[in-house]
Amino acid sequence: MSDDSTPADAATKPKPRKSAARKRKAPVRKQAVAAPSPAPEAPAPAIAPPAPHVLIEVPMPVRWRDLDAFNHVNNSKYLSYLEEARLHWMLGVPGQGLDDDVAPVVAAAHLNYRRPIEWPKQVRITLFVERLGNTSLTVGHRIVDAGDADTLYCDGHVVMVWIDRQTGQAAPLPPAVREACEA
Repeated sequence: MSDDSTPADAATKPKPRKSAARKRKAPVRKQAVAAPSPAPEAPAPAIAPPAPHVLIEVPMPVRWRDLDAFNHVNNSKYLSYLEEARLHWMLGVPGQGLDDDVAPVVAAAHLNYRRPIEWPKQVRITLFVERLGNTSLTVGHRIVDAGDADTLYCDGHVVMVWIDRQTGQAAPLPPAVREACEA
């Protein structure tokens, strides 16, 4: 094109393309660099909790009548097994924590069903003290295979509260129960 081109000619003239090198670059943002953190301290050695005070270990056979339609022990029977084990323990406590004035009641039960128990099996129920209060006792429990203690069927705890038979209010733990739990 010459210098004598008209503005109309300029409108029809193709516009030059911008090269890739001429594209605008986004501004680079500087990121703050954090100071290196100090090396983590070595973890304190784990302190094993004290071994629980075992109240009793009771072997128990699984009975055919304990099974449900799925051929394993019905979940409600676990509570019966625990009740029977608690009764075995209570029979060894002088006065059994029962008299005309006070008696224990189950205030709460927590069971973790770990695996089904099938028939025929022998299980072992271990009861231990989890917490000893003024009016209550939290009894931890484990139900395991009698021949293989690593086979855990159930664990959890039951809270027992001693109540005044006349008023229905919480009563202090009988001294014999407290002694049996602390021995």
